[in-house]
Amino acid sequence: MGMEIDVLVQGNKELLSELERIVQYRFTDLRLLQKALVHASFAFEQAQIGKNNETLEFIGDAVLDLVIGHILYTRYPEMKEGELTRLRAALVNETHLAVMAREIELGRFLFLGKGEDASHGRNKSSILSCAFEALIGAVFEDAGYEMASSLINRLFVPTIETKKEEMLIADAKSRLQEVLQEKHNEGPSYRLDLEEGPSHQKSFTISVMFRDEVLGTGEARSKKEAEQRAAAAALKAIAVSGDA
Repeated sequence: MGMEIDVLVQGNKELLSELERIVQYRFTDLRLLQKALVHASFAFEQAQIGKNNETLEFIGDAVLDLVIGHILYTRYPEMKEGELTRLRAALVNETHLAVMAREIELGRFLFLGKGEDASHGRNKSSILSCAFEALIGAVFEDAGYEMASSLINRLFVPTIETKKEEMLIADAKSRLQEVLQEKHNEGPSYRLDLEEGPSHQKSFTISVMFRDEVLGTGEARSKKEAEQRAAAAALKAIAVSGDA
């Protein structure tokens, strides 16, 4: 990894130790952790082209896909392949990885070029998600699959159920449409029952109708989400009654 990373490690031992404490993992080779924190903009300014976190990010991305895939496969044996793929994508996309990075305060540990730092690079989702992947890659390189898997489990498992619920609600309208089309050859309609509150804090109550019957009702801050929640309630009711 070269002399330059060694110099950074020597000068930043306290900072690196603090991050180790937060993620509850102590590196055998601190140079891996240091490299995971070096953004391309910093390496470029230091004339150390290529001495950045991009290759560790590449490894981390693959490890995350594998470990999260395995967690989902084990936890939800009833889920179809397409659903598993979409749930994994919801957990391993830039937005969610940036949320995970913020939870461990990764932004303040990054080594950024002056321009990138000045333009709030420490809070950019693209930079944070890449650094998070690089951190996972560094743990994998330092200690192998089991250790990386244990860290990913600890960080991700609390959010998996929420993401699954969000995904099911987001999918509910299209799933309800499919169920009714298949059984009755026609789809549902949505009725706005109530719209209340000031413009910046509106609340919508919407019912999903089928042949003048209310199948389910949902309430949310947007019409779209209220419709999705109504459809989710309808699907639950249909599953309980065993009929559409």
